[in-house]
Amino acid sequence: MLSKRVIAAARSRAFLASRNVQYRDTAVSLSKGWKVANSQMRHAQFHSSHLLQAETVKVPQMAESISEGTLRSWSKQVGDSVEADEEVATIETDKIDVSVNAPTSGKIVELLAKEDDTVTVGQDLFRIEPGEGGASSAPQEQKKVDPEEPKDQQSDKTTTEPPTPSGADGQNSAVPPEGPKGPKKEVKQDSKPKEVKSKAPPVALKAPGSRGETRVKMNRMRLRIAERLKESQNAAASLTTFNEIDMSSLMEMRKKYKDEVLKEHDVKLGFMSAFARACALALKEIPAANASIEGDEIVYHDYVDLSVAVATPKGLVTPVVRNAESMGFVDIEKEIAALGTKARDGKLTLRTWQETNFSASSSNGGVFGSLYGTPIINLPQSAVLGMHAIKDKPVVVNGQIVIRPIMVVALTYDHRLLDGREAVTFLVKVRDYIEDPRKMLLASN
Repeated sequence: MLSKRVIAAARSRAFLASRNVQYRDTAVSLSKGWKVANSQMRHAQFHSSHLLQAETVKVPQMAESISEGTLRSWSKQVGDSVEADEEVATIETDKIDVSVNAPTSGKIVELLAKEDDTVTVGQDLFRIEPGEGGASSAPQEQKKVDPEEPKDQQSDKTTTEPPTPSGADGQNSAVPPEGPKGPKKEVKQDSKPKEVKSKAPPVALKAPGSRGETRVKMNRMRLRIAERLKESQNAAASLTTFNEIDMSSLMEMRKKYKDEVLKEHDVKLGFMSAFARACALALKEIPAANASIEGDEIVYHDYVDLSVAVATPKGLVTPVVRNAESMGFVDIEKEIAALGTKARDGKLTLRTWQETNFSASSSNGGVFGSLYGTPIINLPQSAVLGMHAIKDKPVVVNGQIVIRPIMVVALTYDHRLLDGREAVTFLVKVRDYIEDPRKMLLASN
């Protein structure tokens, strides 16, 4: 009887002890859970406070005359990291492309406009979360997954690896007589892919008489060009005069010095610098050709700003060579080359277009093979010189007929400013300078 009571008491004590252990384990687990939850709450609070620091970037000021543009493309997407001053978007205007850069290093969290949308100055464009710049988040995820890939590849290799030729049944070891037939089988296998390639589906041809159409939205630069040309046609009293220039002397001078100029100055010596220099000298002699109309006044300029036509994928642009009257051949060639590269790459700055009078312009249609043409004035210009292709023609020199390289030049001028006498005199002076380039050295600036 005593022994049964002792056994029962021992069992009750053991049960109580086990309950106490469970209570302690539960308390420990609760305390651990609270610590985890507390750390997560702190992390969430930090993350939310970090998001509140996101900065909104607006469309920047582009120029006094430009209030809106077209969002051409996004260079970065949501989640991408950027460095300070790194390009995020490009806005197309009627004159240049404006780059919108990140004000600080961080991560793009939201894009507030879509491509091809019209955006105005001061409009919210995107939001950036300040932080450390660098690569986008996608490569980081790939880096995390990379260490696990070898294991998967090894497991795949172990499961999909084909049996070795030396099988347990030993049948493969009895195949040596069939060895010489191996190369023939390989040739057949190589020939099969060729047959597959030859059986590729033919490209669908358009049916005869098809009348398909493709509509493309005009970019802002093309719209602006059309507007300015029509404005010039309606406002200016345009008239064109022509002349022929013997290019023998200038071509001889270029042939003699082009290699030396390229070696010393790293620029090609072309015809444009000679025509620009000749125009600058002629404009100083004919002040009316270097003037512009502003309201009811005529403004005469003591300097010469020459705009040079450059063909770009978006249209014809005319960046300006400033103070061309103080430049030599090499200086003009360097400036034209730099402006042409910027124009084709869409990197022209507003300084190239603003605060200019567009006194005269050189339109070189001869590059594309044009023989004759009447260039259009770009207001408020007073005249525009058109240069055309060089062709061998029979001409009379000292009573004899000889073959000379001849270029036809055209001067379109605003008859409101220039009379016929002044326009023809200007073009004749340009002709004389080109036919004998040494005269440019004797002329005074």
